[in-house]
Amino acid sequence: MKPYLSIILPSYNESKNIARGVLEEVYQFLKDYERSWELILSDDGSTDGTISELEKFSKKDQRIKLILNQHKGKGPTVKSGMLKAEGNWRLFTDFDQSTPIREVRKLLKYTSEYDVIFGSREAIGAKREKEPFYRHIMGRGFNLVVQLLAVPGTQDSQCGFKLFSEKATIKLFESLYIYSGKNERQDAFTGAFDVELLYLAKKYSFRLKEVPILWKHFQTDRVNPVRDSVLMFADILRIKTADWTNKYPKK
Repeated sequence: MKPYLSIILPSYNESKNIARGVLEEVYQFLKDYERSWELILSDDGSTDGTISELEKFSKKDQRIKLILNQHKGKGPTVKSGMLKAEGNWRLFTDFDQSTPIREVRKLLKYTSEYDVIFGSREAIGAKREKEPFYRHIMGRGFNLVVQLLAVPGTQDSQCGFKLFSEKATIKLFESLYIYSGKNERQDAFTGAFDVELLYLAKKYSFRLKEVPILWKHFQTDRVNPVRDSVLMFADILRIKTADWTNKYPKK
């Protein structure tokens, strides 16, 4: 039977988060969820023992599926999971559960009206816990650039908690150009993958809804404020250039 909800959990060297119990947290929520579901574990070529833990975990329930990808970064890894999912609605969420999986209920309230529903750390009513000051300033600065150049009216493009209808999933993820997955990466840089998705959602006239959520900061060594800001700004310019040069499919 086709599941109502697919949860896509991208991973890359997540042994510390697995030890923290995040997989069980997601599974316990889904076991109590009242509608049909599937959990897609999409790994980005982990090298720290994550894969063996995911393989072990996936055997707990036939509704848990594991996809092993070449290391190409978060965008292509999420894309792989989203397109192999079968749910009417498909959510991708960060592996560290900085936004707890239970917050998906807030997004699902809007499925009758919208096609793309995404969590926001900046919308009125959102809560941010233990966020370093520099991360907040970095995020606000980047979002200003996003609003000016790519996705006007969006308060938080980068929150990794986004829900898509089946139709929106297929159209948007198959249309990705900058984060299509053609090139292999050697780092864990996330980039402006979320911006490209939202940019395309507006381009193709999907109905978007930004929803305030709870977000908790977990320490990571994957974020370099100066380097990441420069690279993400470059990504936005690449997205605009791709559109100007007709790299995206027509409506």
